[in-house]
Amino acid sequence: MFLVVGLGNPGIEYQFTPHNAGFLAVDRIADDYGVQITNRRSKAATATIRMAGREVVLAKPETYMNLSGLSVEALVNEFEADPERDLVILYDELALPLGTLRVRTGGSDGGHNGAKSINGALRTQEWVRIRIGVGPEPGELSHRRGKDYLLTPMRKADLAELDPVLDKAAKAVEMILSQGIKAAMNEFNRRDQNGPAEG
Repeated sequence: MFLVVGLGNPGIEYQFTPHNAGFLAVDRIADDYGVQITNRRSKAATATIRMAGREVVLAKPETYMNLSGLSVEALVNEFEADPERDLVILYDELALPLGTLRVRTGGSDGGHNGAKSINGALRTQEWVRIRIGVGPEPGELSHRRGKDYLLTPMRKADLAELDPVLDKAAKAVEMILSQGIKAAMNEFNRRDQNGPAEG
């Protein structure tokens, strides 16, 4: 079983905040496959699909962002998944500009509390992550601290800019499953006008 987990905070008030980009990405995959993420198991809302010839569990932890690891650990244990081979985590990245995403395997949490919780719960950093850029325009954070920005609903223009990135995230997950992580990194981390390529 392959696990695709989007990070975010449950509750309607958080639905369209930057910090819920991971939830939105997993919702997009669910929409593409005509399923709803409504089953409850392992402290998460889940749905099962078949993608690239594999059974895939889509999951949205209900533990709130800072305790995401509790749910991810429970999912890994329930499905006897290998975090390095059978897990992809999607989450927001303040350090990347809105409209971008990066695929990578392993590495530190980069100050992201959800990633930090997962590293601690799994006792490893070796898991695949798709980081979805939600960074504001330069200077915007000077008016609002990072946490306030991440938990404030996005403007319509920002949601419109995020929308095609959610499609890219879905395609990246499918490529990871069908062709492997290296192919996905080569495809989605290419240098473009939005920023430097990254491994």
